[in-house]
Amino acid sequence: MAKTYRPYVPEQDLLLPPSLRDWLPENHLAYFVSDLIDQLDLSAITAGYEDEERGSPPYHPVMMTKVLVYAYCVGVFSSRRIQHRLAEDVGFRVLAAGNAPDFRTIADFRKMHLAALKGFFEQVLRLARELGALRVGRVALDGSKVKANASKHKAMSYGRMRDKQKQLREEVTQLLAQAEAVDAAEDAEYGADRRGDELPAELQRRESRLKRIREAKRVLEARAKDEAAATRQPAEAAKPDSKAQYNFTDPESRIMKGPDGFVQAYNVQVAVDDLQLIVGQAVTQETNDKHQLMPMITVIEQQSGDTPTQLLADAGYCSDANLAAIADTTIDPYISTRKQKHRERPGPCRRGPLPQTATRVDRMSRKLHTKAGAAVYAARKGIVEPVIGQIKQARGFRQFLLRGFEKVQGEWALVCTTHNILKLYRLCR
Repeated sequence: MAKTYRPYVPEQDLLLPPSLRDWLPENHLAYFVSDLIDQLDLSAITAGYEDEERGSPPYHPVMMTKVLVYAYCVGVFSSRRIQHRLAEDVGFRVLAAGNAPDFRTIADFRKMHLAALKGFFEQVLRLARELGALRVGRVALDGSKVKANASKHKAMSYGRMRDKQKQLREEVTQLLAQAEAVDAAEDAEYGADRRGDELPAELQRRESRLKRIREAKRVLEARAKDEAAATRQPAEAAKPDSKAQYNFTDPESRIMKGPDGFVQAYNVQVAVDDLQLIVGQAVTQETNDKHQLMPMITVIEQQSGDTPTQLLADAGYCSDANLAAIADTTIDPYISTRKQKHRERPGPCRRGPLPQTATRVDRMSRKLHTKAGAAVYAARKGIVEPVIGQIKQARGFRQFLLRGFEKVQGEWALVCTTHNILKLYRLCR
């Protein structure tokens, strides 16, 4: 007797039109993103379309927003990959409701509305409060290097620029002399009526490179002047270090040391609460976290509307100046005074009072060596480090797609917003 199976007729037409709501489970992330976006104020995005009557009708901005936010939630950042998913992934197809924008449309939408998308971060935090998230209490702070959309091999040092500029000037002079000699020879042979104003291709290439290097030198010199002014150094001391780098692909990125060695990158900052919600986020061009402590406290207050009661941070944020500044706030700080090895635990607290000459760093070290202080600081790794791991490892965001400091700030805000959306989704299930 032949085995019987359930009916399987791939060519059979459906008798009734399918409903998009039947394509996925009711509690699917795509529906959560759709419902959440419907609760946000999208006027900063939609307003730009109201008075536009030229050309063919655009894709609906609400649909585009939902697709882009969902893509970042599931770790799909490239506009070409988003276009691919719109054809093959059920979650994307449900949100697009039959629309199929191409990658260029998606990329342009992201660039055009980056400022508005950046504002979603605060809106989602407010919505988290309405869904029951507690106000900001204990916060853990951390920074991480994220690669820029530029290669470090496209960078050149100030000293190398001077050498290259001299070399190119000499080459241009030689080529001009050769061109004049050729012109003179051709004038003698053909007459003086030839135009002769076309630059040789080789000369154009070298003059173009020389122009870019001059501009790069001006940027580094201006940067050196700004740094001298910030530290109140005399103007004559404002000369770029010969090792100062300029990247020709993304001039606003910097060479930074990361886990995999030196990379062309930006330094991203996150402040995370006990629910692993990001309550403050920023991007800096500085290569370390030493000057980010107080700016990040301001960012937390601006973005979340709260001042944290406790702040935990690693040794990268520790300095006498930072400890003095945070002492003037209502925040109870727990900031490591030295870099700890993996799984290292602080030793027992020394007995007896600190000497009168003890610095603020000494006092913080004593605080973290007490039994209570060590227990509080130990929570830092379990609060903030998993968030960096979820963004970089689980979702695979290891490199910015956009170039330039302002655009990178917008893209990082979108990454942090979608992290919070995923946290809310899991808390609400």
